[in-house]
Amino acid sequence: MENTLTIKPIYNDYCDKIIDLILSIQQKEFGLTITINQQLDLLDVETNYHQGGGNFWGAFLGDKLIGTIALINCGHNSACIRKMFVKKEYRGKELGTAQQLLNTLLQYCSEKEITAIYLGTVHQLKAAHRFYERNSFTPIAAADLPPYFPLMITDNMFYQLHLDKQTAL
Repeated sequence: MENTLTIKPIYNDYCDKIIDLILSIQQKEFGLTITINQQLDLLDVETNYHQGGGNFWGAFLGDKLIGTIALINCGHNSACIRKMFVKKEYRGKELGTAQQLLNTLLQYCSEKEITAIYLGTVHQLKAAHRFYERNSFTPIAAADLPPYFPLMITDNMFYQLHLDKQTAL
């Protein structure tokens, strides 16, 4: 069971583990100066993600949290991806953690009739850019984002994906 990767919704009882995973990747691996005070949504994932019609998923290897992805429902049949992080040692095609997280989110969007997906990231995360582009996300200028897109202070690159009945999972 230890080598079985599972993706499942997670709630406030995982906030401490979510924060540890995300801050470690942001600060230690990528040297970003972001703190928990700049991402207070992580202190209450139920209110900030689940209650609005979005979701927050964890990737688990056995009972160990190794990755996350979250979705904010923005209304207008659109959503925003947030908090997609996978521990370094679990990245890549071997386990396919990031791909499974994204596939779970895309399936959820299809079920909820969400057809436009946006995300913000930072220029340092080059592998993430390649991952999104391999998954048919296209760059979009900040000025072209919809007015209801929830901007994060650190984001400086943006992507979009438009799903239709042919491209939905």
